[in-house]
Amino acid sequence: MRIIVFTGKGGVGKTSVAAATAVKLARQGKRTLILSTDAAHSLADSLNVPIGPETVHIRENLWGIEVDSLRETERNWGSVQGWITKLLDKAQLKDITTEEMLVFPGMEELFSLLQIKEHAESGNYDVLVVDCAPTGETLRLLSYPNVLNWWLEKIFPTERKLIKLVRPVAKLTNGFELPSDDVLNSIERLARGLEEMQRIVLNPEVTSVRIVLNPEKMVLAEAKRSFTYLNLFGFNTDAVIVNRVLPDEAGEGFFANWRELQRKYEQDIVANFQPLPILKAPMMQEEVIGLPILEILADTIYGGADPSEMLYRGRTEVIREDEDGMVLELTIPFLDRSALDLTQTGDELTVAAGSYKRKVVLPKPLLGREVVGARYAEDRLLVRFGSRNEATRGDGER
Repeated sequence: MRIIVFTGKGGVGKTSVAAATAVKLARQGKRTLILSTDAAHSLADSLNVPIGPETVHIRENLWGIEVDSLRETERNWGSVQGWITKLLDKAQLKDITTEEMLVFPGMEELFSLLQIKEHAESGNYDVLVVDCAPTGETLRLLSYPNVLNWWLEKIFPTERKLIKLVRPVAKLTNGFELPSDDVLNSIERLARGLEEMQRIVLNPEVTSVRIVLNPEKMVLAEAKRSFTYLNLFGFNTDAVIVNRVLPDEAGEGFFANWRELQRKYEQDIVANFQPLPILKAPMMQEEVIGLPILEILADTIYGGADPSEMLYRGRTEVIREDEDGMVLELTIPFLDRSALDLTQTGDELTVAAGSYKRKVVLPKPLLGREVVGARYAEDRLLVRFGSRNEATRGDGER
């Protein structure tokens, strides 16, 4: 089983690239399922075939599904919703909508993501292509199972015992209905399912993420931020796909300035994401809708290569903690250490060496810390950050 997850800022053409990849894989003879977990589905529009919450056969070796988050919520959370509804009715909360209290923010996306686990374990497919919600927001939700697992291991057994003791007393005193075993079992199944899903998507031999972006300033900034957090959470990003690149013919006339800007940002993309493979998709001459044009787009992106191959292995950014503080490891091949210069501005770290320049968006664990040292060895730059207290004192002294 191979899982390829596509993410990117809304409007960059992520769905088109994901659909094109799935079409090419199916044409190569691989049983392929393309699955959309984006609440605002556009997969059916891209493929130009009707797709719904049930798996649809599109052509030989190709199936598609647009996950219905509301239906998945009911399926995974129905018993819990029933208990919360009764609880709110007892409390006579008239000034809020009951439905708004039944699902916590982000949970609908999590329920949709459980479909990845189910289809990956079904054995029906060789490759699962996932069209995720914009900006990798859904992927960041995958850090939740760590918290849920801790709660289940440490707190859940004690709460089960306590509820069994208190339930008879609660019914006698005020009629307050504590959660039943069915409700508790539903919560546990959800957490266990999310934990197993996380294990699958974090397996670098099975799953990789591909970031789709356009050569534009704001899109590039968001892609860098998403890439940092993907590394932080342990996901294997194996390629960056630059979509809607203007052809050289656009270097004259109305689009000349746009083409020049794109060239600049294409250089920035290489500098910021190397050593990841950088694949390019041109601005097509017609709308990318339907199987024929998707086949052309896929051939342009991948050429004769197999899209299911793992295009890069390993994390290019790693954050770890030791007794002396926090260390950021960056994979930067062929760096001239004699010309190395680091500049920290807010949540951004700029690494410069000669003509090479890379900007890294610092994640939350490194915010408020100052760089206290750096060394370069075996194509990896190790940047050491001091404690937050040291950074605070430094700011105060200035």
